[in-house]
Amino acid sequence: MRHHILLPTDFSKNALSAALYAIRLYNSEPCTFYFLHAWSFSNSSTRTYISSEYIDKLEEKAQYQLLGLKTQAEADKTNALHKFEIFYSKDPLVKSIEVAIETHSIDLVVMGTNGASGTNRFLFGSNAVSIITKMKLCPILVVPADFDYIEPKHIGFPTDFKHLYSSELLSLKHFSKLCNSEVKVVHFNESDDLSHRQNTHLVLLKESLEGYKHSFHWMTDNNTKELAIKEFIRAQDINVLAMINYKHSFIESITKEPIVKNIGFHPVIPFLVIPCFS
Repeated sequence: MRHHILLPTDFSKNALSAALYAIRLYNSEPCTFYFLHAWSFSNSSTRTYISSEYIDKLEEKAQYQLLGLKTQAEADKTNALHKFEIFYSKDPLVKSIEVAIETHSIDLVVMGTNGASGTNRFLFGSNAVSIITKMKLCPILVVPADFDYIEPKHIGFPTDFKHLYSSELLSLKHFSKLCNSEVKVVHFNESDDLSHRQNTHLVLLKESLEGYKHSFHWMTDNNTKELAIKEFIRAQDINVLAMINYKHSFIESITKEPIVKNIGFHPVIPFLVIPCFS
């Protein structure tokens, strides 16, 4: 099975780091990687006139950089089954990604985002926020700035057992199978007992994960969800944090302005956001 991975890029070091993570993640798999650059001209100058010739040069430069990425990736590849393509668009970024997903049957979007270095805060870049909140077509893997690749042997999956999982779990299981990773399901206790509905969902989740390495963990919810998740990542040596983006979910809360500017959520590991398909 050939995988199709979309790599949005602005040619920054952070975007390159995310692309390298994706290539190493799929190192042993037949895969086509699509470098996407959504080019648009924004005149932040007080000048009211910018020549079309100047705009053409900027656009030509962006296309040249995109082709350069493909050429370098082809030269550096270690897997003969890896292919690299480019996708250039003048549409806004989210629209460009949606078109690319539908045109090329994309399985996963991998992109970088900037963290507030040296602080205890995690700040999604505006592009990452837009994509996470608006993208419903396929999963998104957000790779922190300056992240060195670590094989994802442990995938953290927080849940409150309030939702009946269906096709959303396919992305989680695919990721688990990719590196023979263990899915570590965690429930942060808000009360001592689960409701009948939660227990039913727990049983069904166990059944769905049969055949995949997995374990279940309970942690006391004494602090905020942000701190509890950070403690779980540390305690269980989590390499990738996976969440399903339900309406009114934790993901929604951390990607809303102005909360996103002040939230104490600082994942130092890749963050897999799975859209709710049901």
